[in-house]
Amino acid sequence: MEFKISREFIAQIEQLISENRAQELETLLQDIHFADIAEIMEELDDNEASFIFKALDSEKTAEILLELDEEVREKILRSLSAKEIAEELDELDTDDAADIIAELPQSKKEEVISELEDVEHAKDIVELLRYDEDTAGGLMGKELVKVNENWNVLTCVKEMRQQAEHVTRVHSIYVVDDEDRLKGRLSLKDLLTTSTKTPISDVYIKKVDYVKVDTPDVEVARIMQKYDLEAIPVVDEMGRLVGRITIDDIIDVIKEEADQDYQLAAGISQDVEADDSILELTRARLPWLVLALLGGFISVKVLGIFEPAMESHKALFFFTPLIAAMGGNVGVQSSAIIVQGLANNAITGSIVQRLLKELSLSLLNGLILSVILFVGSYFLLGYEIHIGITVTIALLSVIIIASLNGTFIPIILNKYGIDPALATGPFITTSNDILGILIYFSIAKIILGF
Repeated sequence: MEFKISREFIAQIEQLISENRAQELETLLQDIHFADIAEIMEELDDNEASFIFKALDSEKTAEILLELDEEVREKILRSLSAKEIAEELDELDTDDAADIIAELPQSKKEEVISELEDVEHAKDIVELLRYDEDTAGGLMGKELVKVNENWNVLTCVKEMRQQAEHVTRVHSIYVVDDEDRLKGRLSLKDLLTTSTKTPISDVYIKKVDYVKVDTPDVEVARIMQKYDLEAIPVVDEMGRLVGRITIDDIIDVIKEEADQDYQLAAGISQDVEADDSILELTRARLPWLVLALLGGFISVKVLGIFEPAMESHKALFFFTPLIAAMGGNVGVQSSAIIVQGLANNAITGSIVQRLLKELSLSLLNGLILSVILFVGSYFLLGYEIHIGITVTIALLSVIIIASLNGTFIPIILNKYGIDPALATGPFITTSNDILGILIYFSIAKIILGF
């Protein structure tokens, strides 16, 4: 059951801290999950959070560090010495330890690494720091269980027992050759049901999914999601097994990618959070708002061109927001579906096929909506029939164009390596507003003859 943090519980913790009762605080928190403790620390001020951190043992605080908000974690790390940070990192897997060290200033990194007690652990962390954080190498951990293809089952079991002491969770057993090149994987069931003298080469599974150290993290996430993997091995340029990526790391990648796409679709150009400073939030939001404003200027200019039409047919003015809104909504719907399909690698066929399908869909939706609009404008609102015909044809045209626009743009952006999420939100809405008004009054000019 999820632990609920109440105001009363926070007050109790604050009282223990103010009275410097560290032992009682540790007892109070001993059965609470480290993720919940991280949330509690984020509710407190810096000094109170540091007090909790120093009151608990390293085995628990190391996990808490990973769950803390980046800003809180940075403050905690600043309050610790290089030796204290090293003690925390000795409790973590190499990938998590490398992530923490990467956040430190360069001078502090070197101090912390020199304070690590386990030399092999330190070497593995330093190796991981060489890789770009957005690649498989930056995601992977060095902890894994591997066996040699030339061993027999009995030797494997002995070696696996030793290796498993340093691995938190054993997801897979990997098989390598004498050069450490990945050859396959070993089923635990086969290992348990096979004679101890049987060579591993006779029982291991040669087919194994893997990624290279330079594979982008989003591609790793796609592969693991597609094949429903809990872990995936990572190999270097020579095909040698150098690490593994587990599902908990991939969940973080998927969440981060989804957050970025959502913010980009909403017209936020940088990765921000609600608690960021006003200046940071302004920098993230302002560029797209400026674009929307410029688009508004263009819309005003287009309306100015057709001012005589609105003077002679005032009813056209009242339908302008409707036409613009429908174009924006249809464009966002189309682009959102395409962006989602691109993210899931579910877009198949050529661009022409995709556009033809979208054309059929928009034609069907447009016809239904146009009939509703015609009935509403003529019978309910009492406008003249030629006005109803004008706005009906304009709506159908705008829906078709906006739908094709929302489909075509993200596909083209993706083809040229630009995040297709850019196509949703303000970009599509603004462009379709302008197109919608232009199409609307152009059709009105043709039908009404002004």
